[in-house]
Amino acid sequence: MNFDTFVLAAATATLDDEPAAREHADAIEFRMDLAEDPLSQLRTYDGELPIIATNRAEWEGGEASRPGRLDALAEAAQVSVVEAIDVELHTLETPEGVAIAENVRAAEIPIIASVHDFERTPSSADLRKLLRRASKHGDIGKLAVTAQTSRDVLDLLGATQAISATGRTVATMAMGEVGRHSRAVAPLYGSRIGYAPVDPADATAPGQYDLATLRTLVDQLRSE
Repeated sequence: MNFDTFVLAAATATLDDEPAAREHADAIEFRMDLAEDPLSQLRTYDGELPIIATNRAEWEGGEASRPGRLDALAEAAQVSVVEAIDVELHTLETPEGVAIAENVRAAEIPIIASVHDFERTPSSADLRKLLRRASKHGDIGKLAVTAQTSRDVLDLLGATQAISATGRTVATMAMGEVGRHSRAVAPLYGSRIGYAPVDPADATAPGQYDLATLRTLVDQLRSE
C-alpha cells in the first residue's frame, strides 16, 4: 500500500462491509479486536480494497486482551490481502513489539505506529515529539488525540505540518466534536490516512464522519 498520497480507510469489524465501502474508500481498516474469527475472515477475503490490520489493545481503546494479540497480528501480516499493520507505539517500544516489527517488515508491508489519547491533547512540543517517535518506530506515525478547544486542533495541525515537512509520513486526527473537522482538514497539512465507518452507527472513535461524508469533504478541500 502506498501512503505517498492520502488514504481513506473504512473502519470495520466485518469484511462483508467491503463492497459497500468501495465507492468511497481506498482501503479497509480491519479491526481484528472487534471481529469474529478475524484470521478466517482475512484468509477468505476476496474483496478489492487492500487491508490495514489492527488488533487494538484494551489499554489503548480496543478490545484485544494480551494473550495471543500480537501473535494474531503477526499471522495477519502473512496474509497477502493485508498491506499494512497498525501497532501501538508503546508496543513497538517493547521487546515484543520489536519482534513483531521484524516479522511484519519481513513480509515487506508498512507499519503504522499509533498513539491514542482519549482524554486530552498534549502540548504542541509533546505532539511533535510523539510524531517523531512514532515515525521512527513505524513507516507511518499516527496520532489521535482528544480536542477540548480549538487551540488543541491548531496545535495538532501545526505538529502535523511541521513533522511531515521533514519527510516523515504521518496520520493525525483530533477525536471528539470539537476536533471533528480535523479529520477533513488534516490532509491539507500532511496527514496521509483518514478513518471513517461505512455506517455512522459503527463508529470506532468519537467524532468520526461517515465514509461518504469524509470522502466528499476531503476531496472538495484538496481540489480547491
